[in-house]
Amino acid sequence: MRVRNRNLACGLLLVLSLAVSVPASAHIGPPFPIIENQKVGPCVIALWTHPDIGTGAFYVMVDPKQSSEICSELKVKIGVQPESHRLPEAFYNAERDDVQGQIQYKAYADFDRDEWWRVHLVIESSKGNGEAFSRVEATPTALGQFSLLFYLFPFLAVAFLWYRGVSRTRKRRKKRVQEIQAPSGT
Repeated sequence: MRVRNRNLACGLLLVLSLAVSVPASAHIGPPFPIIENQKVGPCVIALWTHPDIGTGAFYVMVDPKQSSEICSELKVKIGVQPESHRLPEAFYNAERDDVQGQIQYKAYADFDRDEWWRVHLVIESSKGNGEAFSRVEATPTALGQFSLLFYLFPFLAVAFLWYRGVSRTRKRRKKRVQEIQAPSGT
């Protein structure tokens, strides 16, 4: 009877965990490309993004073959606007970030909702100007402020089960010791 109840409890726990799970639609992880190897003005660039609601990051990588003569005075801006046009386009200046010999520009943009956004890349230099367009979906960052509790739950559950097992083992041993000592004491 006890084994049956335990199996039933495990089965219910499994069904509950599957029912509570949500599909992984949000982007959690490293940045991903939205433009690759495209000529924009005098440069060949790649645009990567990490579009979290709140503050999203954009990384513009310039082809290293041209970087010596162009990047010294290159200006990069990222514009974002919801595809619904509920807000005007907002531009953010990208700052140069030298990473392991690669010329990279980094900009942070504000996303206020989970929806599709139009991305407008503008490059300005004395050798020429250029623009490119793409789109990206701003996604929530996991569970927000509750993500730590969510990810901590399995460890707390294992700790609770371990403590419960140790407690039961101690009670059984204590009971056995008392049973052994009781007959010898009379």
